[in-house]
Amino acid sequence: MRRNNRYRSIWLKLLLCLLFFFTIQLHAQPPVRSYVVKNGKMFIALGKDLQKNSLDSFIRKYELYDLDLKHFMVTGIADSLHKLGWKVDVNNNEICVISKPLFSADNINDPGEKIIFTQKNADEKRFPNAGGQVHFGYNRFKNKPAFAVSDSLVTFFIRGNTNAKHVNLAGSFNDWQPAGLNMIRTDSGWICRLKLGAGKYWYKFIIDGNWTTDRDNSNTENDGMGNDNSVYYKTNYNFNLDGYTNAKKVYLSGSFNGWKESELLMQRTTNGWTMPVYLSEGTHTYRFIADGNWFTDPANPNKLPNEFNDYNSMITMGKPYLFKLEGYTDAKKVLLHGSFNGWKENELYLTRTATGWELPYVLGAGNYEYNYIVDGKDIYPGKSRDNLALVIEPNFTFRLKGFENAKTVCLAGDLNNWNPTSFRMTREGNEWIFKAHLNKGKQRYKFVVDGKWILDPANKLWEQNEYRTGNSVLWIDREN
Repeated sequence: MRRNNRYRSIWLKLLLCLLFFFTIQLHAQPPVRSYVVKNGKMFIALGKDLQKNSLDSFIRKYELYDLDLKHFMVTGIADSLHKLGWKVDVNNNEICVISKPLFSADNINDPGEKIIFTQKNADEKRFPNAGGQVHFGYNRFKNKPAFAVSDSLVTFFIRGNTNAKHVNLAGSFNDWQPAGLNMIRTDSGWICRLKLGAGKYWYKFIIDGNWTTDRDNSNTENDGMGNDNSVYYKTNYNFNLDGYTNAKKVYLSGSFNGWKESELLMQRTTNGWTMPVYLSEGTHTYRFIADGNWFTDPANPNKLPNEFNDYNSMITMGKPYLFKLEGYTDAKKVLLHGSFNGWKENELYLTRTATGWELPYVLGAGNYEYNYIVDGKDIYPGKSRDNLALVIEPNFTFRLKGFENAKTVCLAGDLNNWNPTSFRMTREGNEWIFKAHLNKGKQRYKFVVDGKWILDPANKLWEQNEYRTGNSVLWIDREN
């Protein structure tokens, strides 16, 4: 009993010290908004006089969307906190303090029993600036045209709100800084000119301190943490179709949108139809659909065969990679298929050379799997019956030290759809390595050593998975 009383006394002293620290902050530098780690716990302290935009900024900075702090601050109901393992230490008229134990990867005995909660550094961008893993996009505005573009300058425009005192623009292009981009009042709204490269961007308007999406933009996305953001694509390609002026509707359909036939309604022009889009580097196939009739682009001579004994029009963006298969000189036909073309077996025909076969094919930066089909049969040029791996523009090296007696070590994760055999690591010195291309954002992965899946022992960041065995986690916040 004395020992328990002693522990209670120590804990009360620690809590009083912590409250004293927060109280000093409250009087010296209001309002309080603090996130600290102390004595093996995470502590969050928030002053009750915290303004809404300041609380929003704090939540974004530390990615605390799951906690539903806004609801707790107003109602005092802590159900969402308790479900996630947080405890309310203090909740009075001036301040609230919540805490939660912090597990370290150093103390993990059973990854299935503990979850380490990882978060990015405060200065890390939540969204990629442009491109990233985005391969295609288009704008859908109502009540106003798409933002005007002159060279690389995009004019963001919000209608109305002419009585507002201040309107700002914030988004993935300025790390969501609320005061960085001041908009200029016009007779019909507010504008802000911004230099952007081709790609996908997330944004919001801030009207007299209140964050809001663009009500005239039908493209919105939830970030998975309860926030809706408007989406804008700085386009880099226009699909044009001359003629067909008597058609009621003309659609664009292609590999970039999964061949959906009624998604991309083209815009009527004086001479025909047009559709501005954003496309990533790579090879793209497409067709037009005029009043239900599918056909290739009459102005584009480049095309590839399809599964309907017909052709699809083709455009390329970027530099080609030369696929080469040595030997098989007696073969009648050789085809290439891979993750880059949906493993289609009737599209990419190689050309015969003096020593084998080859095909130039445009691919953007990324990680790919592929294989060849010779006279109708899959072949495996490598040492095993696994797909071949191809990395365009590698920018990150995965490393696993030790395991010198392992026969095969592979990398599996989001970058190769968790294939346990395709990305074989090579032995260099005392470690296994694999050079990959990683886009900005979150990357989950594991190593597969002689068939056994393991977490990265050199990476303390991990999260739980559906098998309760954990996945290692990387955050890529810039191009390497």
